[in-house]
Amino acid sequence: MSEKIEIGQEAEKELQKERLKLVLSRIREIPQEHFGDEAFEDYFAVTARFLLLLEETGKFLEDGGLKKASLEELTERNHALYRDILPENYEKSYANPAYAVKRLGKEMGAALSFLYVEMRSLIGFLYEERLLEVVIRLELFAEVYAAFVYEWQENEKLPSYEDIHVILYWFVSDYADMAAENRTRELLVPDHNFAAGIIRNGDLSDVRYLFAYGEYVGENELTMARFLAGLPQETINIMADTYTEGYRIGFEVTGKDLSKKKTVELRYQLGFERMMRRAIENFEKMGLEPVIYRAAYSILYNPSLYKTGFFGGAVNRQCDFDHKDDRALFLDKNYVNRRLEVSRTAFEKYKGEALLYAGPAVVETFGEASFEPVNKPECIRMTKEQNRLWVDYRTRAGQLQREYILEEERSFTIIAFPVPEIGPCFPELFEEIIRINTLDYQLYRDIQQTMINALDRADFCEIKGMNGNRTSLRVNLHKLKNPETETIFENCVADVNIPVGEVFTSPVLKGTDGILHVSRVFLNGLEYRDLTLTFQDGMVRDYTCRNFEDEEENRAFVWENVLCRHESLPMGEFAIGTNTRAYVAAKKYGVEEKFPILIAEKTGPHFAVGDTCYSHAEEIKVYNPDGKEIAARDNEVSGLRTTKPEQAYFNCHTDITIPYDELGELTAVTRDGVRIPIIERGRFVLPGTKELNRPLEEAGI
Repeated sequence: MSEKIEIGQEAEKELQKERLKLVLSRIREIPQEHFGDEAFEDYFAVTARFLLLLEETGKFLEDGGLKKASLEELTERNHALYRDILPENYEKSYANPAYAVKRLGKEMGAALSFLYVEMRSLIGFLYEERLLEVVIRLELFAEVYAAFVYEWQENEKLPSYEDIHVILYWFVSDYADMAAENRTRELLVPDHNFAAGIIRNGDLSDVRYLFAYGEYVGENELTMARFLAGLPQETINIMADTYTEGYRIGFEVTGKDLSKKKTVELRYQLGFERMMRRAIENFEKMGLEPVIYRAAYSILYNPSLYKTGFFGGAVNRQCDFDHKDDRALFLDKNYVNRRLEVSRTAFEKYKGEALLYAGPAVVETFGEASFEPVNKPECIRMTKEQNRLWVDYRTRAGQLQREYILEEERSFTIIAFPVPEIGPCFPELFEEIIRINTLDYQLYRDIQQTMINALDRADFCEIKGMNGNRTSLRVNLHKLKNPETETIFENCVADVNIPVGEVFTSPVLKGTDGILHVSRVFLNGLEYRDLTLTFQDGMVRDYTCRNFEDEEENRAFVWENVLCRHESLPMGEFAIGTNTRAYVAAKKYGVEEKFPILIAEKTGPHFAVGDTCYSHAEEIKVYNPDGKEIAARDNEVSGLRTTKPEQAYFNCHTDITIPYDELGELTAVTRDGVRIPIIERGRFVLPGTKELNRPLEEAGI
């Protein structure tokens, strides 16, 4: 039987090679051809030359060029693949919708700009030798070109936008099943793991290994790899062991059986391979094999501004921003139903492997250059109905995945490190972050328990800003039925959420009111100035920021990226960050705005909009180190999960932190009106917690 399968696979591969040969022969002719419109001729010639550059790159890879070439040659070849979308060249790139629309017209320009960006996703498929992925995109380009040539030759006019749109639509629909199966297999099956092969077998002392991915390799990635190559093995071990041990403890403290699992999903940025090699070794000792996939670039794999998987340097974040809504070209009810149907088929095929999946282990990075997006009218935008469809699709897709990957049996961990782009402070800051990631969790556990004991007495909390911060919030808290055995807040030490340093709860929505304001914050790589959310009964009722001159643009920016296109979101979490050591490091090196949410949330009280921290796992009992069960695992929205499950979850969770220097007051208020100050003017004042002020005092803050 296996022999017949192998014969069939070989025959299929030969057929794909023949298709590749035919389509490339046609593409080679395009730069020399003319069909009557210079602007469109230029578009197709430019795109064809890029595709022929990929053909030449493929030959280089087949000839073993990665091992033979010098660092200089590899760098030149790598940058040649990305040169036209680098910021200095982007203004006259067809990847830029503004340029494409100016040259090719409003509708056609936007559609062909999408097509050009889709062709760029071929780079990764080429390096991974995914032949069918390469062939179908080249054939798509040739088909669109043929439509232009035919219409001009037969009728001396250009094809209509509708003609081209139909070709693009059926491409994404026809290959939706292939993409769903591929992504599901990549997520669940460790066989033929491209990135793991590089981590395990590459010469990590020679930075040339970075070019084996096909991702963009800039100075940031080269410096990161060189830096890690120069660290003592002991330091690498500390980094990796903290990461993997946090993952293991995450299963332990929630009573989940890790021994039942066989795969762990790894996510990281290029340059961290030395740490990831040690991590893979650690996970293998736990009985886990890594599954690692490339962050999505093709429309078939749902690309996002937030990279998930392995990824290289950010070539041009404005380009990513310009194309974030390209799915609007295809998004309708039929497309949504098709995507869900093929996803179910894929999960059915791999349902056994889904039960063995343990969850993601994520290495986040921070310190990249600030990005201020420009809203361009030429970009494709989703309509109101499409936004509703997309939110509905994400909800249903999440529900479908949880049918196969059981939430109550999986876990995760996240750790973060700076990258060289953060500036000259990088080496010192990196060492400090290692220390912060490995702080004495027992010290924080005991101090945080003192805080929880006080908060458990409270009916609600009041939070007020200072130094220009306009926050004025009343957060209603869960009411304990059995204070001897239950608690409101979880005592978060360094397991899944590294580093240590917070207590958190799910607020009661009714009675949670007021304004949350932060003067400047970075959320998932995007900067917000004067971000303001107004809550009424725990739901966001108004929102804005001051990023743009136009108020509609400000609201749209918050709606898309904080509210995740929902009309409103609940306050899913209220927490108090206690990691003053991290706060001092941010101040010392002047990188407050660069800290990722993962660390920033530990440097002051924070509030998450979206789902609770116990989303889809509310029935699982969770206990603090003192043995008390956390009672506040849901709210009025997630409580709908048994009666109206489609309304219970939002599939997003974004933490917004008020830094200590903007925090005037955080006070717990009992039912009797007794006020228990926790923080005043940026200092912990509750007896038993003042040790947290020591790093602030030593730093003179």
